[in-house]
Amino acid sequence: MRLARLTALTLILLAGCQTGPDPVLVDEPLDPGVYDYPVESALAATVVGTPAEFRAQLPMDYPVEEIHLWLQPEREVPDLLWYHERLRVSVVRQNGPAPLVFSIGGTGADNRSRTVKIMEAILAASGFHVISLASPTHPNFVVAGSTTGVPGRVGEDVRDLYRAMQAAYARVQNDIEVTDFYLTGYSLGGWHAAFLAHLDERERAFGFSKVLLVNPPVSLFESIAILDQMLEKSLPGGMSGVKDYFDQVFEGFSEIYSRAEFVDFSDDFLYRAYRDLGPSEDKLGALIGLAFRLSANNMAFTADVMNGGGYIIPQGAQLKTSTSLTTFFKAGARAGFIDYLDDFYEPYFTSRQPGLTHEDLVFEASLERIEDYLRDNEKIGMLTNANDIILGPGDLDFLRRVFGERAIILPNGGHLGNIEHRFVVAVISKFFRSQPGS
Repeated sequence: MRLARLTALTLILLAGCQTGPDPVLVDEPLDPGVYDYPVESALAATVVGTPAEFRAQLPMDYPVEEIHLWLQPEREVPDLLWYHERLRVSVVRQNGPAPLVFSIGGTGADNRSRTVKIMEAILAASGFHVISLASPTHPNFVVAGSTTGVPGRVGEDVRDLYRAMQAAYARVQNDIEVTDFYLTGYSLGGWHAAFLAHLDERERAFGFSKVLLVNPPVSLFESIAILDQMLEKSLPGGMSGVKDYFDQVFEGFSEIYSRAEFVDFSDDFLYRAYRDLGPSEDKLGALIGLAFRLSANNMAFTADVMNGGGYIIPQGAQLKTSTSLTTFFKAGARAGFIDYLDDFYEPYFTSRQPGLTHEDLVFEASLERIEDYLRDNEKIGMLTNANDIILGPGDLDFLRRVFGERAIILPNGGHLGNIEHRFVVAVISKFFRSQPGS
């Protein structure tokens, strides 16, 4: 589940449609070189990302088209969510024949989100056609792609993603020459990619030749619990301390405003803030927890609206585009992802499947459920960091045991903090450009 950095909270997003020169093709797989990511703290790395001098130089002006898929024309979309009626998907086309890579976003990400665009740039620069899809937890997917409108259950979400992938390919297949099909995803999207590969083994819509999981969780419930508790654990007084926390953060940033030659809310700015102000681990944890809480709130609110209310909004409430959502936002922000799972998600599915238990839901939401498939499948690789904050006790050992030599585990980087690092970009590019089995 990719955490939105403060950049996302300040709406620094790449446009959904860009124009520019043809993608820059990499003639040979990049040399990973030396891994020298400089941020040792897992929390700091997750927040500040990769400082500029350590980043790969990726082309961000490649031509990309946004297509809109009407997957459920029979669905009556509430007025408040009219702009999510169709699923937004990004497509990058190469000029000649090439493999097509499907790329799945992390928690709360759509096709325009920053890390989705980074993955897209890596793949486009490496010579692939790319189709980027939102996470099933993003409101656009909840409305336009989810058959239930209640995200979180892997079987439902993966089938919805698979259907969206087939619809996206059907839209563009006459315009591109595809030589092979690959699959990737980061964070929650990497976790989804594992289950998508498993589904595709049976249904063979694509027959993926290569699959790369980037910073995936092992147990969805365990990773959610880790992130969900960060905000309350990191702030004195729990949620009641949020206002004071924000006051302190922005007071500290104001010191940098007065000293810096150039100030924006880029990762470089966050890195300077971390370097100059030295925020405590608690404050970094609070920032991560807050970002995750906001993502959970967006998802839960959308699911509640799609299912007639009763969780955040009153049952049967008819919300219009002019309705003030402030009260609902505050109510939702007090509840975390675990609250959503306990109070909305679990009752929804157990009421529709008699005999389904909490333990069943927890087990089916873990990679342990498909452990044998992942262990025995040479086409699936995994890239993560030893100090990834979403991994619980024993998770790293599980990944090492299951993926063996197909596991690339870097010593630091937190959760996706090193995704733009030269070494990481080269590893991703080389994985997909190498010959099968090499």
